[in-house]
Amino acid sequence: MLTNLTSISPEEAEETIQTVTGFFSDLNLQKIITIILLFAGCMVAMKIILKVTDRAFRKLEVEKSLHTFLHAALRVILWLITVCIVLDYVGVPMTSLVAVLGVIGLAVSLAIQGTLSNLAGGIQVLVSKPFKAGDFVEAGGVSGTVKEVGLAYTKLNTIDNKVISVPNGQISSEKIINYTTAEQRRVDLKFDASYDAPAEQVLAAIKGVISAHPKALFTPKPFVRVSAYKDSSIEYSIRVWCATADYWDLYYDLLEQVKKAFDERGIEIPYNHLNVHLIPPEKQA
Repeated sequence: MLTNLTSISPEEAEETIQTVTGFFSDLNLQKIITIILLFAGCMVAMKIILKVTDRAFRKLEVEKSLHTFLHAALRVILWLITVCIVLDYVGVPMTSLVAVLGVIGLAVSLAIQGTLSNLAGGIQVLVSKPFKAGDFVEAGGVSGTVKEVGLAYTKLNTIDNKVISVPNGQISSEKIINYTTAEQRRVDLKFDASYDAPAEQVLAAIKGVISAHPKALFTPKPFVRVSAYKDSSIEYSIRVWCATADYWDLYYDLLEQVKKAFDERGIEIPYNHLNVHLIPPEKQA
């Protein structure tokens, strides 16, 4: 394909040179004025098109970064069209010009393949809007608060206050988890209690902690049930809804307060034991 694009015969090249040379040799005031008017007309049309598209982007509330990129890309395209129109009037064959531009475009795209991949990913992220600045997300294998969404990279501020720039090509090709979009989140926890503790007593202790917590929501109703019978303990699962902003406060409070409630009621949380039995020498025979 590349060979076909660059296969301009010597006859075509000579014809192009003669055409351009003949045009400039016959250059007069009328042709100069025509070129100026043609160029000015293209510039006026370019400004009108850019103004109309900018107004449309603002009405559609297009992301600022995407708006800037599309504006710049459209400007480049319009400049190329203007150059082609002027060169066509001069007499340069469009087939030769398009072939040269195609080769240049292919060479540039191969040289910046990785950047173009990130650029395409950035456009996809900005158009689909899976997250925005301020959202806490997991994207590209990194968790953090979105600081900035750019065309090539998205900056995430991690919990330990590191700023990580993740390539948009990587983000767009992997799953994205947004923890901030929904107004409510559910806290899921599991606790183990001894078989010696009656299940009713354990359930009452957990429900008492939940009902006393100011950040726990009761619509939907909290879920507290026995979920498994293990080798040395009974597992209890709880699911409590809360406002998204209160998720971590409720999460850690329940961990601490349920343990305290178990201790107050004498409910044992089993843990692995290692029993070592020493056999006296006289009994080893």
